[in-house]
Amino acid sequence: MTGKTHAGLGTAVGIALSSRVPGELSIISIIVLTVASLLPDIDHPKSIFNKYILPIKNNTAKFVIYGVIGVLIIVLNFKYEEIPELNVIGALFIIVAFSSHRTGLTHSIAGIIIFAFVSNYLGVRYNDKNLVYYFVIGYSSHIIGDMFTNRGVPLFYPLRNKNIKFPITFRVGSKKGNLIEDIIIICSILYILYRLPTLLQLR
Repeated sequence: MTGKTHAGLGTAVGIALSSRVPGELSIISIIVLTVASLLPDIDHPKSIFNKYILPIKNNTAKFVIYGVIGVLIIVLNFKYEEIPELNVIGALFIIVAFSSHRTGLTHSIAGIIIFAFVSNYLGVRYNDKNLVYYFVIGYSSHIIGDMFTNRGVPLFYPLRNKNIKFPITFRVGSKKGNLIEDIIIICSILYILYRLPTLLQLR
C-alpha cells in the first residue's frame, strides 16, 4: 500500500479503537498513530519519511546515513550516557540500514515488539505511558494492510523469511489496486472527519 493509504487507515483504525484504549485520545496520540502507520516503510528509500531524511533516494544512501546515525548513537551513548534504550535505538538504525523493503524486521511481529519497546520507553520518559497502545495500533495496521497485497510481509522474520499474505490480495499500482486504495483513503478520511471532533470534544 502507499504511504497515504497506510496513514489514513492507521489513523481511522486508531480512532475507532480509542474507546478501548487506556488514556485519552489527544492530538499527540493521533500523531503517534499516523507516524506509526508509516514507520514500517522506513526500510524503503523512497518512503514518506525518507523523502525528508535521505538527500539521495536509493539504498546506498539509506545504508550510509542510517548506518552512521546508528553507530554514532551507540558510540556516543557508550561514552557519555550509557542508557540501554539508546543502544536499542542505535541498533534499530543499523538494522534499517541493512534492510530491504518488506524483506526484514520492519514488516514483522518482531519489528512491532521492538519498536513498541522504544515507543513505550519514550512514552514513559515523557509522562504518557499510554501512547504505546496507539503506536502498536498504527504499526500493526500497516502490517495487516500490506498482507492484503500480493507481496505480503515476512511476518515471522527472523524465524521464517517467507512472506505471508491473505487469500485475497491486490497488486499495488495496478488499476484494481489503485481503486481499492482510493476507496480506503476516502472512507478513512470520512470516518476521521465524522468521529474526531466528537471524540476530542468529549475529552
